Parts: sequence; structure tokens; C-alpha cells
Amino acid sequence: MNEKHTLEDTKLNPEDLANYAKLEAGDASKLPGDQSPEDGHGEPQPTRLYKRRWIIVFLFSSYSLCNSYQWIQYGIIGNIFMKFYNVEAFTIDWTSMIYMLTYIPLIFPVTWLLDRKGLRVIALAGTALNCVGTWIKVASVRSDLFAVTFLGQFCSSLAQVFILGMPSKIASVWFGSEEVSTACSIGVFGNQMGCAIGFLLPPILVPNVEDMDELAKHIKTMFYITAGVASFLFILVIFVFQERPKLPPTLAQASARTMPPEDYSYVASILRLLRNKPFVLLIVSYGLNVGCYYAVGTLLNRMIIDRYPGEEVNAGRIGLTIVVAGMVGSLICGIWLDRTKTYKQTTLAVYVMTLVGMIVYTATLDQGLLWVVFITAGSLGFFMTGYLPLGFEFAAELTYPESEGTSSGLLNCSAQVFGIIFTIGQGKIIDKFGTLAGNIFLCVFLLIGSIMTGLIKSDLRRQNANRLAKEEEPPDSSMGNLDSPTIIKEVRL
Repeated sequence: MNEKHTLEDTKLNPEDLANYAKLEAGDASKLPGDQSPEDGHGEPQPTRLYKRRWIIVFLFSSYSLCNSYQWIQYGIIGNIFMKFYNVEAFTIDWTSMIYMLTYIPLIFPVTWLLDRKGLRVIALAGTALNCVGTWIKVASVRSDLFAVTFLGQFCSSLAQVFILGMPSKIASVWFGSEEVSTACSIGVFGNQMGCAIGFLLPPILVPNVEDMDELAKHIKTMFYITAGVASFLFILVIFVFQERPKLPPTLAQASARTMPPEDYSYVASILRLLRNKPFVLLIVSYGLNVGCYYAVGTLLNRMIIDRYPGEEVNAGRIGLTIVVAGMVGSLICGIWLDRTKTYKQTTLAVYVMTLVGMIVYTATLDQGLLWVVFITAGSLGFFMTGYLPLGFEFAAELTYPESEGTSSGLLNCSAQVFGIIFTIGQGKIIDKFGTLAGNIFLCVFLLIGSIMTGLIKSDLRRQNANRLAKEEEPPDSSMGNLDSPTIIKEVRL
């Protein structure tokens, strides 16, 4: 189905657009200097692109990096932490799965808080919790203190709830309609870069030595580095991170600022989203894809060590290859979406290629050639993690004018549920039947997800709402088409 619908296909008339814009404003309490869509002289509110938007998105990307790094820092050297804390492999797996489990019940209150208090409060809460978690880990470097290190990881997992669903929201609040997908990709880029560093650094900083005192020293060094970075980023957020620009970046955002926040119902928004059939299909298909990614990342050390004993460092490098390739894929997909707006076609193509990449990776893992595994893992990562921003942006299109934080939260909640199921399921299958059977288990669900993605009806509401808003402007307006690259202004803040 062609995604470039006519306006009639979207069923958005001017009255609908006004109502939708009001719904989107649930997170948009008045700020000093805000204007209504008309300034009293029949002129629409001006839109501006501020240079500060790049600072905001890169700062978010940085503290997202710091948090996601911690997700895998135990699992990628799981055999070493098993020896140090004298715990089983399944216990170490929970240092990763706690990130998934914590997210599921807390995403709804955190999204409600986002809608009521805005981006800055969420950013402060996320970076504060992340900072606290890192310092708890510093105090946990003793073989009988696994409970303390797990508490630190739990705090970091709480921080993730305030971080993971934010890229599309920041992109929408700060960026123009021609760059939202690129901005969202940059936000996701930080999360992926953190995972990449999480795969790379722990095997280097914590070598597999037999002396427990020396091992403790290496672990503490790793934890101190993380705590220092987290503290620095928390301070930056306090002084630099801004709620939103004084003037909106798009006409849709300008309209969204007109509604008092008390008129917005978060529960009603959730119910509307769950009645949106294309979005429900995307929720499940997104969860299947990202859940497979979480399982592969969590169990990568076990899969590689099982076939290539003593290769902890290379296991980390393979994980790094997966994520770095995915970051390249994310940026390419974001730029592609901004230029073509072919959301469904791109999402489906990347999903199918993820399935193909998983099949090839599975077939080559047992061949005894580590360099081949690097290549096939990289191809898998390019599509599997490159899919992440596609899901966010496709959801924002399908669910406009609902809050991007709400739609992203539901996507991530699905990913965490499937992540736990797949990690436990694949782990048990690997233990009983081997790595090949475990990977085939994931391939089956990626096939199901590909089919479901193909069934999604493409309804690009956000794109069509922006187009309709432009067409409704008075032709003699002195402001003109404010979303046009030739008119919209970029100013310093």
C-alpha cells in the first residue's frame, strides 16, 4: 500500500486536526512566552529551530549511553562475575533482565509523569538514579556483596525507565518536521553506543585472572570510571537541559500548546492507542524484534564461550560489532525516513533482513571460524538494532496526535516482556539442546514478526496533519509556510 496517502484517505478534516492537536498537548503546560496559534491579528504562531536542539539531543544521547552501558556490563563477562561472586549463570542473567523487568510496571507512571511534568523533570530523575546506581556498585566490590551490586544495577534499571522512550519525544518537541527521524536516530544512537561500550570495555578492564584481590581491583576500577561519568552527566543535565524551546519547531507543536494540561487524560490516551489496530500490530512485532536483540546480547558470552573457549574479549568484540553496525543502520534509516517518508516499506524491509541476518548468523556460529562470526554478527546487528528508531518513528506516525512518550513506552514495554521471555527461554534451550536450537527458537519469532509487520496498515497521521495545517494557513500570511526549509528560521538560544 502506498504510504503517500491523499488527505481524504487520512480522514483528518480541519476540525479533527484541531481536536487532535489538543489531545497532543497533554504534556504541554504553558511556559513564559508561549503564544496561542493565532496572535490576535490572524497570524499563525511563528515556528523556530533553535541551535540548542542539537545540544539537548546529544546530551540526552550521552546519559542514555551511560545507562545502557551498564545493562550488559555484567553479562558480557558473566563467567568472571560468576567466579567472583560465586553465583550461577542464571543469576548473572538477571543483572540484564532486571532492566527489562523493572520497565514493565513502571513505564506507565513514568509516562504519566512525563505528560504532567515534562522533559526536564524526567531527565533529572533518570540521571540522578543512574548516578546513585553507579556509586552503589562502587561499594559492592566484595565477593559476599552480590546483593549490593544487584541493588546498584536495580537503581540503574530504574533510571532506564526515565530514558528509553524519550528519543521520539525530544525529536518532536525540539526538531522540525524534516529532521525528526534523524533526531530520533541520534537519540537511539546513544543507547546503542552504550551497549557497544558495554560489550567492549568490561572484558578489557576486567581480565579473567585467578587472584581474587587483583580481580576485585579491576572490577572496582571499572565501577569508578562509570560512576565518574554518570556524576558528570548528572551535573550537565542540571545546568544545561531545557524543557522545550520558547517557540515551537513545527505547526503541529504550535497547535499542541493551546490546550490546558488538565484537559488531557492519560488513561484515555492509552485506551485510544490500544484501539488503534495498526499500532497494536506494531507493538507486538516491535517487541518480538527487540526482545530477540535483548536475548542475543544477554546470552552472547555463553554462546561464544561455548563454541570458542577462552574468547571472552572476542565475545565482547562481537557484541561491539553487532551494536556499531546497528548504529550505522539506525542513522541511515533515520536519514532515509526524513527524505522518503516510506515508513512501512522501510520497516518491513529491515525486519525481513533481520530475520535473514539471524539465520545466517545461526548457520555460521558453529563453523569454527571466528572471523566469519564477526561478519555475520555485524550484518545481523545492522538490521536488528537499526530497526529501533524505525519502530519509534513509525509509531509516532500511526498514533499522532497522542504523546510520543506514551507510544514509545508501550513499544518498549512490549520489548521488555518479550526480552525476558526470550532470554529465559533461549537460555534454557541452550542449556538443554545447545546454541543452535536456541538461535532457531529466535528465528521462528522473527518470522512471525515479519508477517505481522506486513499486515500493518500504513496511516501516516503526523505527516498528513502537518500537510493539512499548512494548507489551512491564509495564503497571504506574512509568515508563509513556516515548516518550509526556505522560511523556517534557526536561531540561537
